[in-house]
Amino acid sequence: MTEMKIEEIIGKFLLQNGLSIATAESCTGGLIANRITDIPGSSEYFLGGVVSYSYGAKMNWLGVKEKTLADFGAVSQETVREMALGLVQMLDPICDPARLMTIAVSGIAGPGGGTSLKPVGTVWMAWAFNGKVNTSLFQFHGERTSVKAQSADQALNGALQFLQEELGS
Repeated sequence: MTEMKIEEIIGKFLLQNGLSIATAESCTGGLIANRITDIPGSSEYFLGGVVSYSYGAKMNWLGVKEKTLADFGAVSQETVREMALGLVQMLDPICDPARLMTIAVSGIAGPGGGTSLKPVGTVWMAWAFNGKVNTSLFQFHGERTSVKAQSADQALNGALQFLQEELGS
């Protein structure tokens, strides 16, 4: 018997609870959305995703403030928080915010781009659900594709954990 993937587990949970999910991705480049949509029937709960790689995309598509990016950078708690909440606001016309989980991810997948304060593998994530936001900082290791894969795994695991805590499941 094969073990269920996290994207299958969260999909079943979302369906059972009548919830939807959407993603705001930077360093993962749509990998989280791809993994969600690898599951047959995901159109029942997955609304879509935004790959906002540039500052301009983060500001114009997700409502991240220019001051936030200037003060903290794209790879920051403040930015992913605004990305997650901006996606909720963007999708408000098509989904009740009380039924929507959003995931936001921004980081440095490498091999370049790292600094002493934010080395390669630094990834911030935010999960927003029903007016609440959780954020976490991760330090992943390995090559670019490995950092992206670890980020996607953690983003999906974090979303499921947050929903289970909020819904008491």
